[in-house]
Amino acid sequence: MSLAIVYSRAALGMQAPLITVEVHLTKGLPAFNIVGLPETAVKESKDRVRSALVNSHFDFPICRITVNLAPADLPKEGSRFDLAIALGILAASKQLPQDTLQAYEFIGELALTGDLRAIRGVLPVVLHAHLALRQVVVPIHNEMEAALVKEASVFAATHLLEVCAHLKSITPLKRCEVVPTLLAHSEKHDLSDIKGQPHAKRALEIAAAGRHSVLFVGPPGTGKTMLASRLTSILPDMTDKEALEAASVVSISHTGFNADCWKKIPFRAPHHSASSIALVGGGRPPRPGEISLAHHGVLFLDELPEFSRHALECLREPLESGKITISRASFQAIFPAHFQLIAAMNPCPCGYANSATHTCHCTPEQIRRYLSRISGPLLNRIDMHMIVSPVSPHLLQTRGKFSEEPSLAVRLRVMKARGLQMARQMKYNSELTVPELEKYCHLTEDASKLLHEVMLKFNFSARVYHRLIKVARTIADLAAEVKIEERMIGEVLNFRYLDRLGS
Repeated sequence: MSLAIVYSRAALGMQAPLITVEVHLTKGLPAFNIVGLPETAVKESKDRVRSALVNSHFDFPICRITVNLAPADLPKEGSRFDLAIALGILAASKQLPQDTLQAYEFIGELALTGDLRAIRGVLPVVLHAHLALRQVVVPIHNEMEAALVKEASVFAATHLLEVCAHLKSITPLKRCEVVPTLLAHSEKHDLSDIKGQPHAKRALEIAAAGRHSVLFVGPPGTGKTMLASRLTSILPDMTDKEALEAASVVSISHTGFNADCWKKIPFRAPHHSASSIALVGGGRPPRPGEISLAHHGVLFLDELPEFSRHALECLREPLESGKITISRASFQAIFPAHFQLIAAMNPCPCGYANSATHTCHCTPEQIRRYLSRISGPLLNRIDMHMIVSPVSPHLLQTRGKFSEEPSLAVRLRVMKARGLQMARQMKYNSELTVPELEKYCHLTEDASKLLHEVMLKFNFSARVYHRLIKVARTIADLAAEVKIEERMIGEVLNFRYLDRLGS
């Protein structure tokens, strides 16, 4: 009779709970049982582990083998425990020293030949293992992802034999020190590609500086989608912490981690037929949705009224809290969702309401029903509503005569304004709480008077009032002003089109 203990980690949302793999060998009829709420892929590891050990020229114990994945009340899913189970059997059968296993955590799928195959969600595993002061052994195909946690001690292997040779101190594995090439801030698109639209570009700059949400309203072909796609070109580069958080979300998604996207600002643009689950996330095991995949990036919703009402209402909570909580009968998963919402829509079903160049054939009732597809509470949570007008053909045909400002020049102003925010309050203006608004957002007497008159005239809610002040604070930061002046309040009011329309 022999017992061996090996450590691994499960996947539960952004968490990677510790799994203690207990392997017990005892006399009796040959059997191989895995307990501890294993699902199908975990149960099938019996055959993969047996073949991998035999094909790696190890002796497979002909006895009763019991593998317990503790804690037993946590469901275990996937093939990530293969390597830990194989090493536990080798240690329990005295083919591997047990004392060296306690300092490591093992994760990886085994091929029938003993080769290690990549798994999803390695980044959260390495982060949690580092906090537990243990070293990690991962498949070689996950080396690039695991190396992102520079402080952690991670080793990558291609085969089960390499792992055993390392544990026996015969041929040590090389520590993962491969750092993905840091991408320079290069974009395929530039803000100078857009002719005209100075007011829309100004709104985009304010949104980038304070991380505000924007809704562009205008006829088809006015450049709403082009404006949204250029937002990432004026945003500052991601910090290492932000990039690591964004990579962790992608790591557990269906697509998995891609080293080419390291430090690239996420830009998610789901189709309007996307369901609420596609936006929020879910499934078994729980996977992040578009909202979380846009963490520290941009979520662009084109044709906003065409999304289902239920899907749009799912945006309300993460816009306020910056996270998504998925609760089911057997689990609860929390995903981060600090994203910047950029949306676009037409002013009416045909798209040409109030157009000077096209005739609108929509009745007032049709326009009212179209606009009512977006609820008032959701509109209140969008900081800015910007009208985008058509560009004149003359301006489109000009070349070189009217030079448009490039993204680099705008990005420098955005970085300066964000620097003021970090120095003052250590967070973006869009994230300020009510007490922080009173502390950091001081209005001049004329600005306060104008804001009071506007609140009475349009009957704005308290939430709209606070968002007006947040956007005005960003405008003041772009101008390097300490106080919010009257002209800044006046500019902010131009960015609440739909609220004034409803009044």
